[in-house]
Amino acid sequence: MKYLLIAFISISIISCQTSKEESYKVEYKGALKKIMGNDISAKVDLSDFKNTQNFYALGAVEELKGEIQIFNSRPYITSVGKNSLIIDKTFTKKATLLVYATVENWESIPVPDTIISYEQLEDFVEKAADEKGINTEEPFPFLLEGVIGSFDWHVINWREGDTIHSHKKHKSTGMHGTMNNKEVAMLGFYSNSHHAIFTHHTTNMHIHVKTDGNGVGGHVDGLFLENGMVLKLPEK
Repeated sequence: MKYLLIAFISISIISCQTSKEESYKVEYKGALKKIMGNDISAKVDLSDFKNTQNFYALGAVEELKGEIQIFNSRPYITSVGKNSLIIDKTFTKKATLLVYATVENWESIPVPDTIISYEQLEDFVEKAADEKGINTEEPFPFLLEGVIGSFDWHVINWREGDTIHSHKKHKSTGMHGTMNNKEVAMLGFYSNSHHAIFTHHTTNMHIHVKTDGNGVGGHVDGLFLENGMVLKLPEK
């Protein structure tokens, strides 16, 4: 009986550890390389996640008609209207690319004042995750919050019938711009092994943004940080 009890306790501990690791496991549907090959059809229905708690996701709407941002199970889907962005807060859209994870708790880490550029942020995210015991050889989500110095953004609105894709065209086909000194919530996914899947060849990060007051939401093309920003990583 004693050995059975020890075995049961060991199995329970292993199960709990596995559950914690999988609580922020990053998953994805679709791939950037398929999009570049002109496969922009729907790969997943957002309604599949309507009842998922602590859900975080980013991606592109099917046919490249908008950007997907979901913070803590709250959708913030942006598309291009006649003269402005249209904001959809429902799970009714479908995605041609979706990267997602469920995270119940986050740990806040102040971003040093010396971290300013996108490249510096990428290095800091990896280093901070490693110091917190996150396996940086596997993809993981992160948040960035605070008043940012500036960021470049776009919301794609792909022209029907256009079959020639490039990163430059994706940024310019739709609405795009630069915003300064805005309160933001940014959701990112870090991976050093998913280039052309959900990160571009030149970076290990894919980041989307939502501004305070629901002004802008979309893909982040570049940024410069301001003092006082906070990085959030999944709590171990």
